[in-house]
Amino acid sequence: MTYNSGNQFRDILMNGAALAVLFIPSIAAAQQPQQKIELGTIVVEGDRSQDNGNEGGPAQAAETGTGPVNGYVATKSTTGSKTDTRITAIPQSVSVVGREEIDDRKALKVDEILRYTAGVNTSAFGGPDPDTDWFYIRGFDATQTGVFLDGMQLYSYGFGGFQIDPFTLERVEVLKGPASVLYGGANPGGIINLVSKRPTFEDFGYVELGVNNWGNAYIGGDFGGVSGEQKEWSWRFTGRIAGGDQYTDYSEDLRGTVLPQITYKPNDATTLTLYAQYSALDQIHIGGGFLPYNGTVVSTTFGKIPRDAFLGEPDIDNQSRWHTLVGYELEHEFDNGWTINHNARYGHVKNEERGPYTYGYYNQALDLDGDPFTYPGGNTSPVGSPPNAPGLGNALFRIAFEHETEVDTVTTDTRMSREFDTGFLNHRVLAGLDYRYFLIDHVQSSGLGGGVDPFNPVYGQPQVINNPNYIDQELEQQVLGFYGQDQIRFGGGWLITLNGRYDYVNTEATGTPALAGDDGALSGRAGFAYEFDNGITPYVSAATFFNPLVGTTFAGALFEPEEGEQYEVGVKYRPTFVDALITASLFDLTKQNATVNDPDHLFQQIQTGEVRSRGFELEGKANITESLKVLAAFTAFDIDVTKDTNAAVIGKTPTTVPEVTASLWVDYAIRYGVFEGVSFGAGMRYQGETWANAQNTLKVPDAVLADAAIRYERDDWGVSLNVTNLFDKEYVKGCGSELQCGYGDSRTITLSAHYKW
Repeated sequence: MTYNSGNQFRDILMNGAALAVLFIPSIAAAQQPQQKIELGTIVVEGDRSQDNGNEGGPAQAAETGTGPVNGYVATKSTTGSKTDTRITAIPQSVSVVGREEIDDRKALKVDEILRYTAGVNTSAFGGPDPDTDWFYIRGFDATQTGVFLDGMQLYSYGFGGFQIDPFTLERVEVLKGPASVLYGGANPGGIINLVSKRPTFEDFGYVELGVNNWGNAYIGGDFGGVSGEQKEWSWRFTGRIAGGDQYTDYSEDLRGTVLPQITYKPNDATTLTLYAQYSALDQIHIGGGFLPYNGTVVSTTFGKIPRDAFLGEPDIDNQSRWHTLVGYELEHEFDNGWTINHNARYGHVKNEERGPYTYGYYNQALDLDGDPFTYPGGNTSPVGSPPNAPGLGNALFRIAFEHETEVDTVTTDTRMSREFDTGFLNHRVLAGLDYRYFLIDHVQSSGLGGGVDPFNPVYGQPQVINNPNYIDQELEQQVLGFYGQDQIRFGGGWLITLNGRYDYVNTEATGTPALAGDDGALSGRAGFAYEFDNGITPYVSAATFFNPLVGTTFAGALFEPEEGEQYEVGVKYRPTFVDALITASLFDLTKQNATVNDPDHLFQQIQTGEVRSRGFELEGKANITESLKVLAAFTAFDIDVTKDTNAAVIGKTPTTVPEVTASLWVDYAIRYGVFEGVSFGAGMRYQGETWANAQNTLKVPDAVLADAAIRYERDDWGVSLNVTNLFDKEYVKGCGSELQCGYGDSRTITLSAHYKW
């Protein structure tokens, strides 16, 4: 690896800590087994999680880091430490959205779940997009390398990615800042860990159905049971099917997912869960994206492009995607106090897609001043138009596009953990090894897709594939990582967290383009905190990261790995008088070898050199009473390009990212009287201004959006009416460049009903 001279001292310190932590298991192994009886900390955690803070309210069952959340307030997480740990003890900011919060807002896609989360920007390129969940964390794109399912990465490259239905999830967790020390290569801004529903050793059933104002309907079921002489077997079957029209003309989809599971628990020491997931999607794309700045953000001489216009070809446009996940989770506690967790998963994706995308205007005069953009084939203007192309000045140019993608991936994670004492220090150690294999076989072709008038589209333009198989590649990546962690408690409230990890990565690709390379690096994290008796926990942490990239620039140069560091200071507050969790944090995060969308070449990326993100996050969630729940979030940060071969963009802010966001949601349930069972929810979301080009000369205005819900719950059944974008505000969500803007979500009204037993 190459180090900047100014960072050598920092790297020596962090790598030294990493190496030290990797040797922790050999020290721990020398401890005496009888020290397992030191269970004071575990008892405190159990009591704390049961205290819901409600005056006179019922005690809640002890929360685990993967189980149900009490109302809106989670107290534990596994994402920040790979162990069942209080959120206040994790030396980074962590956000958790539980099942109740997901249902209250009726989030039907994963990116919708995180709309109210500090530091996270979702749906960056527009409104509902059935085939992609877009995430930016602390300003950095986490869509392909920052999404995990049950602690193992759902790695994505090109069009070879997985998409999880939120109906199958128990909770969604966001660890903000670098996570390389635990998970290897991942987005430096943070990761999103999707936590699946698991068998509960109870008999239950749940059915839900719903429909929205566009005519898109769904039905879902979640069923579980227990069997065996000793009740050692538990099963669960979860599934949902949805389909119908979308808000743009001609757009429609049909999707479904099933998740059967079975858990075997012969005793308190051993648990084995087997699961399989199958999901499918067949759709005609939703419009509203990949539109020019002129005509969306600002009006042209002919006005603005309608957000419900379908600008593809109804008879050609289609996407079909299937994915399968099969795996198991094994946990066993040995008599000497060590616990082993071994998880493994196989995944397969098949994705086929065809249809034109808009990319600017035929009439260059309608485009923006500045450097001309490059169309496929290297032309600075669309030439060689197919026959019968519209000659209107407001005609949008379209690129014909199609691909076939197939992915096979294997992921494993094996870790050992134990708690013990050395003198006055209490240790909770973790040592593990994980491995990821990723194979993608994909072919992509493009050409001229004809023109289309967005005000009076005439369909039937021929699609000319004049750039066949510009990608015809089989790419293989293998990642092997060794990691260690020690959470040290002493002096009543002091807590030190030390992490170290080494990753080795090998990438090879044959075909077009061909590439090969390998790399390896140490990463580390050091955190320091003090837990006061009144619930206040100030903390400080430093972490480095290493994230290998797959791919090349448009010119064919192999991407260098991303690397960098983050420094974070904050305070977490878990009040003793109310069930709440408040986190405030300041962070300084630097990413070197950063990649962004290439504004001159569709579906291509470039490396800008270095990007620095510094900011403040504040997030609070509270179950104030049995009836009243509140959550609020605020983010303000400054993200700038600090190094680049193009001097014109140094000091500028990358596109798409709002540097200020805020949200508030209040939910109230009537528990007594004639209106017993009625509940109301209302929320506001603020998205600050963003930039539409790298030079920061084109700005996307801010927007304020409102959401609302009203529900009625009685005995075992209930109905709900949810509205997002209540006042149907028309706004642009973001622009990847002046030719890649997307409208935000229009008003969506969802009526649903459920029955449980």
